[in-house]
Amino acid sequence: MTKPAARQPVRRNARSNRARILSTARRELGRNPDITLEELARASGVVRRTLFGHFPGRDALLEALAEEASETLRSALTEGARPAEPAERSLAHFVFSMWPVGDRYRMLLALARRDLGVERVAEILAPARAEATDILARGQRDGVFPAHLPPAVLSAGLEALTVALLEAVNTGELNDEGAPVAVAVLVAAGVPEPRARAVVDEVASEARPDALPDALPDVLPEAPAAD
Repeated sequence: MTKPAARQPVRRNARSNRARILSTARRELGRNPDITLEELARASGVVRRTLFGHFPGRDALLEALAEEASETLRSALTEGARPAEPAERSLAHFVFSMWPVGDRYRMLLALARRDLGVERVAEILAPARAEATDILARGQRDGVFPAHLPPAVLSAGLEALTVALLEAVNTGELNDEGAPVAVAVLVAAGVPEPRARAVVDEVASEARPDALPDALPDVLPEAPAAD
């Protein structure tokens, strides 16, 4: 006689393994886009058969990551949008909302070079890029940000700065906190440093941990290296 209840732990373990693989892939692909699936399996603490059971090949894994990144970034934008606030505060909110999911940015930009393709990555990042550009354009119209560069060009520069700061976190040169990054972004956008610090302090004091987007955790409970 079968025992259906016994299948539930198996399903939970499968979900845990899938989440573990995706979490590890986000981290490792951001560091090394050429990592193999076998190396990812070892880094995830699962056997090769388990990884291939969830993702039959590299393309399937990358598309799952792309979809996950797209959902998480959209959620972050929804949580962080502040269209009614002054542009400098809106930009600080934008940075605070995007920083917890910044590894998605870094991973996607790394994969654009050889796997997902520039067009697919641009499609995923388009809403975030459009939001940043809109904030900068509004700030330039209001005189909050200097208009020495077109908003889209300035937005691209701030994105590159953010990715560089993420790399600094990964190398241990920078603490994994959003406030210093938000100050750096506001200063790069043209806000005087004392004002940038004041704005970031105000926004940080209003932020609540439960207001951050529901990103998948990067640290999951240990799972056995078996399927």
